[in-house]
Amino acid sequence: MDLDELYRLLRGSHVQAVSIVNTLRDPLVVLDDDFRVLSASPAFYDTFCMSRDETIGTAFAELGDGQWNIPELRFLMDQVIPRSTSVIDYEVRAEFPHIGRRTMLVSAQRLRHPDSGQRILLLTIVDATEKRQADDDKDILIGELSHRIKNLMAVTRAIARRTEVEGRSAEEYRDDFLGRFDALGRSLAVSSQKAEADLAQLVRAVMEPWLEETSAITLQGEGAIALLPRQAMSLGMILHELATNALKHGALSVPGGHLDLAWSLAKDENGHPEVHLCWRESNGPEASPPDVRGFGTHLIQFAIQHDLKG
Repeated sequence: MDLDELYRLLRGSHVQAVSIVNTLRDPLVVLDDDFRVLSASPAFYDTFCMSRDETIGTAFAELGDGQWNIPELRFLMDQVIPRSTSVIDYEVRAEFPHIGRRTMLVSAQRLRHPDSGQRILLLTIVDATEKRQADDDKDILIGELSHRIKNLMAVTRAIARRTEVEGRSAEEYRDDFLGRFDALGRSLAVSSQKAEADLAQLVRAVMEPWLEETSAITLQGEGAIALLPRQAMSLGMILHELATNALKHGALSVPGGHLDLAWSLAKDENGHPEVHLCWRESNGPEASPPDVRGFGTHLIQFAIQHDLKG
């Protein structure tokens, strides 16, 4: 092989290598022993808004007015890379000019030229900001789900323990328990669709079984009122207890009885927003104080005071 053939071979290999580098989607930079830039891929220039003239020959830590002068990265290059052949996905979080705060995964590979012995360092940089944010969001959701499950189990156990058993048949106990459990499920279904539940949507979901059976119920609300998941669960249970009582003892237990349920958003004496919820029964049996305070009464008072701050 003469010198012309050798030159063409080397030139062809170089052009081929450059072409491969230019097609890489993730930024790549080649450094010498002193961590000065020998070459970089177009993706590197595009991602970090830099030109070739201000990159080649510059110390990596000085690029872009020191945007890569990051303590974690200096540790990687000074301590880890000299002792390792390669480093995979070293996470770096920093504020970068033009693109803001990002999470980068840096991989490094040391190479040595077989003839000259020159050592070079290949750095590939992957922007993992969106992926890390998605992972963080998933962890938050899993934590919230775990918290809700614990609350659900605690409420379910309380319902099972406090539902009256004395002097009742198994069928009566079952119906009462399943009714309360169903109301809990409807409340959770509304609040699980998004971070906040809408009051109107919650009312219609919980009252749906009674709305399907009678036209003696009127619902009327003003505007959108957002509830936190815990508030939605508690208010759903309250509405269920009131509706069950109306069906057994109140206006819905007799022909001609009527229930009006209305809600609105107002302000207290200090100007803070508060919800007014009005449950009014008419044309029903004459009301009288109960002989015994049941689970429903305790649940309503506790939920209003502790969960709804009412």
